[in-house]
Amino acid sequence: MFKHLHMTLAAISISLFTLRFFWTLANSSKLHAKWVKITPHIVDTLLLTIGVIMAVQYYIHPLEQLWFLEKLLAVVAYIFTGYYTLKLARNRSMQIIGYLGAMGWVMLIVRLAMTREPLFFL
Repeated sequence: MFKHLHMTLAAISISLFTLRFFWTLANSSKLHAKWVKITPHIVDTLLLTIGVIMAVQYYIHPLEQLWFLEKLLAVVAYIFTGYYTLKLARNRSMQIIGYLGAMGWVMLIVRLAMTREPLFFL
């Protein structure tokens, strides 16, 4: 049950990030809507909470399961590159590079979740 909720919340989170990215490129006034500022934080908080619940439920410890440690580090990198893309990047080229970087971290997160094989911490 938690796994499907976690995957659904992840898909919603990534979709909202992508929508906000395109609105940033278009310099859309929709970025200033209250729901756009609040909803991603609610979704991401739920996503993190369900992830912690699953880790506890399945006894997954990041120092014992290196794939999980990599996933956590990739999530932190995704958050940073997402923040960079939407808030810090000063021009369209850097926003695009930031978005592509964030999607690269998403791909690593998905790979680690599916294979449970570490890529960097062997």
